[in-house]
Amino acid sequence: MTQTALAGTRAVDRATALLTHIITATNPPHLGTLAREFDIPKSTTSRLISALERQGFVKRDRNGAFLPGDVLTQFAREQNQDSVLVARMRPILEELAKESGETANLAIVGHGHLKIIDQVDSLFLLGATNWIGRDVPYHCSALGKILLAYGANTIKAGPLSKLTSKSITSRTKLLTELEGIRKTGYAIIDGELEEGLVAVAAPVRESDGRVIAAISISGPTARLSHKDLNRIGLSIIGKLDEASTPLPHQIKLGKVGAA
Repeated sequence: MTQTALAGTRAVDRATALLTHIITATNPPHLGTLAREFDIPKSTTSRLISALERQGFVKRDRNGAFLPGDVLTQFAREQNQDSVLVARMRPILEELAKESGETANLAIVGHGHLKIIDQVDSLFLLGATNWIGRDVPYHCSALGKILLAYGANTIKAGPLSKLTSKSITSRTKLLTELEGIRKTGYAIIDGELEEGLVAVAAPVRESDGRVIAAISISGPTARLSHKDLNRIGLSIIGKLDEASTPLPHQIKLGKVGAA
């Protein structure tokens, strides 16, 4: 390893050590304290902290001491909100998966792609896929179409990706379908994300009626007919309606019929 590479590795190690200390410290440390604690020259410590500060990993309080930055605090808030939603929706996912025998998923808006945050697996091996962490386009999935139809997210600029021969690539056609989804209260896909995969999804709402998530049931065409999907769509709506008790931080599940 070259001297430049060694210096870069050392800088990364020092920066992460400083960041860890700032995150876990009982009292916000000052620059001088950090330099003494890690036996690093104050000028070097300042450069490392400044780099962390520019990226939003740390920030200064009014006394000049260092705190976890907005990037970390926002991530912590989002993870906590996701956990609350997952805990509340888990029984519904399990019930839907048991009744249908198919995979149940819970998704929210993500960066670029929808974010699947929980899954209950199918009872069958065929069609059993772990969707958590996978990049799923909004316009090709039932979950994503729900989030688009109810304004939780917007259709991205530029061309719509074509994943299969059935993927919708026309914005006009997609907008027409989204309008129909708002009328029925649920979304259906048939081979648009993967060949032979069908799914149906319905929205999860906050107390003010805004859609914050979607729940879906998916499986292979060999087991789920269009009639099955319509029936399951109504079942998802019904179960969400039954569970419309207030959640922590005002999150609740409202009637799906309202636009």
